[in-house]
Amino acid sequence: MSSIENEIRETIQRAFNVDHIELENESYKHNVPQGSESHFKMTLVSNAFTDKRAVQRHQLVYGALTDQMQKIHALALHLYTDEEWEARRFESPQSPDCMGGGH
Repeated sequence: MSSIENEIRETIQRAFNVDHIELENESYKHNVPQGSESHFKMTLVSNAFTDKRAVQRHQLVYGALTDQMQKIHALALHLYTDEEWEARRFESPQSPDCMGGGH
């Protein structure tokens, strides 16, 4: 597991009561050097998101990851409560294919 990936995971686990987390380095799907840590996808399930709109949930996560966000290009977030995660049958959306570019 990569160092930035570890930082993100550890920070989130300290900041939230995590019921489920999936963190995937998707940099290999983009036009970046091999071994890059620039694009991540995170699925996070926590009841900290109860009664919060999507924007509020994202703000909470970005607030916790202020330092790490300076080191990466993109972070796709899929943020759910326990009930929402169960209703999704424990699956988050697939990331779209990279459209190119230098990121």
